[in-house]
Amino acid sequence: MMCCGKERGKGFWIVRAILIPIGIAALVLLLGFVIMSLWNGILPDLFGWHTITFWQGIGLLILSRILFGGFKCCSHHGHMHDKMHRWHMNPEEREKMRAEWKNRCCTTDKKE
Repeated sequence: MMCCGKERGKGFWIVRAILIPIGIAALVLLLGFVIMSLWNGILPDLFGWHTITFWQGIGLLILSRILFGGFKCCSHHGHMHDKMHRWHMNPEEREKMRAEWKNRCCTTDKKE
C-alpha cells in the first residue's frame, strides 16, 4: 500500500497492528492510575469522600469520556476538513492548501 509516495510493506502493518493496541491499553492504564491518585490525594481531604480503587478510576475515565468528550478519534484528515470548512475556502484555495500540506507532510528524501 502506498502512503505519501512510499511503499509500506506487510511487516509495517503487522507491527502497527500490534503496537497500537498495546499503546492504547498502556495509555488507559496510566490515565486510570493518574485519576485514582488525584482523587485519593485531593478529594478525601477536601470533602471527606472515600478513596477509590484503580478500577473505579478507570470507570471514572470512561464515564467522563462518555459524558464530556465522547469517543472521537482524532484524524489528521478530519481536522483539515474542519479547518477548511471553517475558513469557507473556495475550491481553488482548498486545492492550493492541500498541495501545500502534501508537500510539507509527504516529502521524500531523495538524494540526487
